Amino acid sequence: MKKILLGLVAVAVVAAGGYFGFDFYAQRRVTRDVEAAFEQIRAAGAKASHGKIAFDTKSRTLTISDVAAESGTQSPINVKIASLTMTGLGQTDGVRVSADSVEFGDVEIGVTRPSQTIASVNYKVPQITVKGYSGPAGLTQLPASSELFELYRFAFERFANINASSVTAPKLTATITPSAATKGGPDAGGVYSGMAIANIKDGKIASSKIDRILLTINQQAAGTPITITGDLANIVATDIDVGAIAAILDPAKANNDREYQVQGHVSAGPYVITSTRGVNMQIDGITVDDVRINPSKMQLPALLAMIPPSGSPSPSPAQARELLEKVAGLYAGASIGNAKMHGLSIATPKGPLKLASMRFNFEHGKIGELAVEGLDGNAPNGPFKVGRFALKSLDVASFIRLSAQFAAQKPSPEQALTLFPLIEGAEIKGVTSPYKATGKPVNIDVLSLDWGQFVGTIPSKLRLVAKMAAPLDAADPRQQALIAAGIDRMAVDADLGAAWTEASRSFALEPVKLDMAGLLNASAKVSLANVPREAFSTSAAEAMGAAAQIEAGTIELAVHDLGVIDLAIAQYARTQNVSRDEARNAVLGSIKAQGEALSGGSADVTALVTAISQFIETPGQTLVIKLTPRAKAPALQLMQLLKTDPQSALAQFKIEASTGL
Repeated sequence: MKKILLGLVAVAVVAAGGYFGFDFYAQRRVTRDVEAAFEQIRAAGAKASHGKIAFDTKSRTLTISDVAAESGTQSPINVKIASLTMTGLGQTDGVRVSADSVEFGDVEIGVTRPSQTIASVNYKVPQITVKGYSGPAGLTQLPASSELFELYRFAFERFANINASSVTAPKLTATITPSAATKGGPDAGGVYSGMAIANIKDGKIASSKIDRILLTINQQAAGTPITITGDLANIVATDIDVGAIAAILDPAKANNDREYQVQGHVSAGPYVITSTRGVNMQIDGITVDDVRINPSKMQLPALLAMIPPSGSPSPSPAQARELLEKVAGLYAGASIGNAKMHGLSIATPKGPLKLASMRFNFEHGKIGELAVEGLDGNAPNGPFKVGRFALKSLDVASFIRLSAQFAAQKPSPEQALTLFPLIEGAEIKGVTSPYKATGKPVNIDVLSLDWGQFVGTIPSKLRLVAKMAAPLDAADPRQQALIAAGIDRMAVDADLGAAWTEASRSFALEPVKLDMAGLLNASAKVSLANVPREAFSTSAAEAMGAAAQIEAGTIELAVHDLGVIDLAIAQYARTQNVSRDEARNAVLGSIKAQGEALSGGSADVTALVTAISQFIETPGQTLVIKLTPRAKAPALQLMQLLKTDPQSALAQFKIEASTGL
C-alpha cells in the first residue's frame, strides 16, 4: 500500500510539473508570436509597442495591455488600445485565428493633418466586444498614406476579412479639429451610442444599428460663434456588403464593371437639427432601399485625386470639364431602388414649413421620379399648400456632362436644346395659394406636362393637363368684362395632346379639350399627314424643307356654349352703346355678309355660315364643324392661301357643320 501511495504521489508531481511546464511553454510561444507580429509592423517603418502579455492555457485567453502603433507617414496615424483580451482562442488554419470573444478596452485612433483644412481627426471607443470572431492571424500593416480616403479603404478592406456573430460598442466619440489655414473654420464632433453589428461573414453584414448619433459643429460667422447640432436616432441597416464598399475605394478595381448591392435597407429617424441662429428642423424618418454601385463607372479614386486642395488656383476650363465628367460618372455608377423622407418640419420667422414626404428612385444616374408631397407653409399674403410636385425621368449624370461641355462658353440655341431630353415631365397637384392681398385663393387641382419620344433633341410627343381656378382682378382691364357679367372667378380644365407616328408619318393634335366653367366647353382634333422625321430637326433649313412636304389632314371642332356668347354680345353692346338684341343682330349681319363674300356659291361654306349664325342666335347650343381635305394639300401652302384667298383655301376641304343642344 505504501508503495502504491508513493507511486501516486510521484505521478502527481510529474503531472503537475508537466502541466506548469506546458503552461510556461505556451506563454513563451504566444509572447514570441505577438512580438513577431509587432516586429513586422516596425520593419515597415511604423512604430509599434505593447505592455504585458499574458496567456491562460485553460481558458485559452490572451491578454495584451497598452498596445500602441504609429504609422511612418507624413501625416501619422496613431492607434492606442489600453487592453486587448481574446477568450477561447484557437487557430482554424495557418493564416486565421478564432476566438469566442474579443474585448478591446479604451481604443483611441488619431490622424494628424489628414488634409490642408483638417489638423486632426480622433476617435475614442471605451469598449468594443466581438463575439464568435475569426480573422487573419497576423497584425495588418497600417496604410502608407494617411489620407482619409485611404484610411476608409483600409478599414473596409480589413473589415471584409473578418467573420463575427456580433460586434457591439456602447459609445464612440469623434472629433475633427480644423487647421490654422481655415482661419476660424468649423470644428466638429460626434457621439455614437448603442452601436451593434450582427452576423458578419465573407465581407457582408446581416444587420447593424446605432441607437443615436449626436453631431456638433462650431464655427465663426462675422465674428459671431454659431453652434449647429444634429441628433439622429434609430439607424438600422441590413444586407451590407463591406467588400463592395471597399471595391469603390480601391484604384486596382477601377475597371471592375460588376454591379454590387451595397445595402439592402436603411431606416433612420427622427433627425433633429438645431442652430444657435434659430434654425430648427426635424425629419421624422428616412428610408433607403436597394443601394447598388458599379466601381468602373464611379471611378471614385480618380475623382478624389482630381479635387484640388483648399487654396489652390481655380481649375482651368479643361480641368473643370474633366472634373465634371468624373462627377457624372459617380452618379452613373450608383443606383437606389427607392429613397423616402417623411415628416419634415422647419421653423421659420413666418411660421413652420412642413413637408409630408419626399421620395425618389435612382438608376444609373437617372431619377425615375422625384416627388414632393404635402408641402405647407406661409407666403407674404397668407398660407399656401402643395399636394404634390414631381419631376419625371430626370437624367442627372447627363446634365452634369452637358454642364461640363458648357463650362467654358455659353451654349448656342442648338446646344441648349440638348438639355431638353434630360427631363421628361413635371406635375403639380393640390395647390392652394393666396392671390395677391385679396384673401382669395388660387387653386391648381392638377398641372401636368409630359414629353418624350425624342427625335434627336426634339420631343415628338406632348401632353398637357391643367385644371385650375383663380379669382379675377378688377384692376385688370382685360378682365373687367367678365367681372361686369358677374364672374369673379375663372376655372379652366384643359387636356391637350400631340403625337407623331413615324410608321404612318402622321401627326395628330389629340386630345384637345378646353372647359371654361360658366363660359364654354370645346374639343378639337387636328391631323397632319406625310410628316417626315426631318421636320423635328434642330437645323432650321432642314426643318423648313421637311415642313414643305407636310399635308393637311382632317380638322374637327366642337364648341358648347355655356354663356360665352351672351357675354360677348353684352360686351359688344356696351362698347357700341346699343341694346343686346341690336348687338346680336349686328353680329349676325356681319357674319352673313362675310359668309356671302367667302362662299362663292359653295354649299359647304353656306352651311358653315348658317351653323355659326344659329350658334350665336340661340344660346346654349353646340356647334360642330368638320373639315376633310378633298385631295392632298400642302399645309404651308394652305396657310398662306388663307391669308390671301380664304375662299380658295376653304374650297380645298369638304365642310360639315351643324348645331344642336
